[in-house]
Amino acid sequence: MHEIKPGQSIELLKELHILTRDGKMNQDSRRKLKQVNHLTQFIAPLLQEIQQKHADVRLVDHGAGKSYLGFILYDLFFKKQENDANGAQVYGIETREELVQKSRELAKRLGFSGMTFLNLSVAESIMSPDLPARVDMVTALHACDTATDDAIQFGLCKEAQFIVLAPCCQAEVAAVLKKNKGKRLGGDILTEIWRHPLHTREFGSHITNVLRCLQLEAHGYQVNVTELVGWEHSMKNELIIASYKDLPRRRPAQRLEELLHLLGLEEMMGRFR
Repeated sequence: MHEIKPGQSIELLKELHILTRDGKMNQDSRRKLKQVNHLTQFIAPLLQEIQQKHADVRLVDHGAGKSYLGFILYDLFFKKQENDANGAQVYGIETREELVQKSRELAKRLGFSGMTFLNLSVAESIMSPDLPARVDMVTALHACDTATDDAIQFGLCKEAQFIVLAPCCQAEVAAVLKKNKGKRLGGDILTEIWRHPLHTREFGSHITNVLRCLQLEAHGYQVNVTELVGWEHSMKNELIIASYKDLPRRRPAQRLEELLHLLGLEEMMGRFR
């Protein structure tokens, strides 16, 4: 089991089905653990950068689901601080109450006292007194469709230092492209890019993430886009890492507006403000 990191909770890995119930590894569990390690290698240096400024890291995982990512990060980076009054805190935000309750029960069973799970919408979480005013990192792993945009909105409102996103299915832009396709086919050569239904879906997915990157840049973030190797859940296995650098905002904001206009997506301007 050399892939397991020193001190990593065997009980947690069993609960997440990364290990079998008897604590062993098979081909499937090795693949899952490889995925986890690949993702955390991108997040680790960001957490270290935050910890150089203050030990009490505040991380919010949006669209947490079963809080797979939050548990792994807490186990690897924060559980040693559990007896520290200024220890790190990981918050899992999820709208499905039954998943929130299961995560609370697992955290209690593992003794992960620095983890909090809240049954909230994004709009509620922005104003919720149960979340800290300062948030250092926002994550969203395979938050489906517009849930990724909701996580971005939360991160921008909280002025998070880092926003880490692995987008999942993205249908909203594709739906608008499809709706407007008939009006544009006759005179706009660009529409050939998404004329066929399969291309509409794929191009809509791609352009959604392009718009998200421009949106983040328009708020002063430096954005890097890379690939998550071996992740099968997301069609494009894309990882977006945004670091707040207070960069110039006017040009990306203009490019965002120009691109929305070029593609006939003006009605979505509010989504990417």
